[in-house]
Amino acid sequence: MPHTTRLADAMALLQQNARPEELASMARFGIVGDNRLGLSMPVMRRIARTLGRDHDLALALWDTTIPEARIVAGLLADPARLTSRQMDAWARGFASWDVCDQVCGSAFLASPLAWNKVAAWSAHEEEFVRRAAFALLATLAVHDKQAPDAQFIAALPLVESAAADGRNFVKKAVNWALRNIGKRNGALNAAAREAALRIRQQGTQPARWIAADALRELESEAVQERLRKRSGRPRPA
Repeated sequence: MPHTTRLADAMALLQQNARPEELASMARFGIVGDNRLGLSMPVMRRIARTLGRDHDLALALWDTTIPEARIVAGLLADPARLTSRQMDAWARGFASWDVCDQVCGSAFLASPLAWNKVAAWSAHEEEFVRRAAFALLATLAVHDKQAPDAQFIAALPLVESAAADGRNFVKKAVNWALRNIGKRNGALNAAAREAALRIRQQGTQPARWIAADALRELESEAVQERLRKRSGRPRPA
């Protein structure tokens, strides 16, 4: 099917499912952006399944700048074909946390460049590029089953370095990454809690919040019990 026809069909699917009446309530949760259509994630996933993997279509959808089209682009893109330059350009194009997190959890997560981008973006000045580093790290902590503990331990200094960033979308992603690393297994739980204690000692308001929130979850009985079961360790007497 010609490229222009594929793009027209994709845009028609997006427009058919638009929910403009939802935009105001979505904005209250920081889900914003020009030309937003108000689509839900289940609908966008269904559209992506209908369209199928199509990297060229993904690039065209991204160029529309419509937030929902960009989320669908992340679902359609071939991670192996995403170049470093394209990933950087997409990260700079993030203007809402949902687009950032969804693309990090789809195309970026499966890219062989994912870990390199965590390191490269973690000190970036732009808010959503920096968020992308830690949203991607948080997602890798859940889904990259082959990564050794050492790879996550090596990423903890990046978390600590960003903990003083008081921008809301960065702060929450840094916290998210720290918590997810600490929920991966017992050894990483201990390493993440030690990192949280060092973050707390930084003394800034964002660092204190990140540390307190992470420690609250990582030290909780629910998380500790889940890690014990996963490792086969007996419950302490």
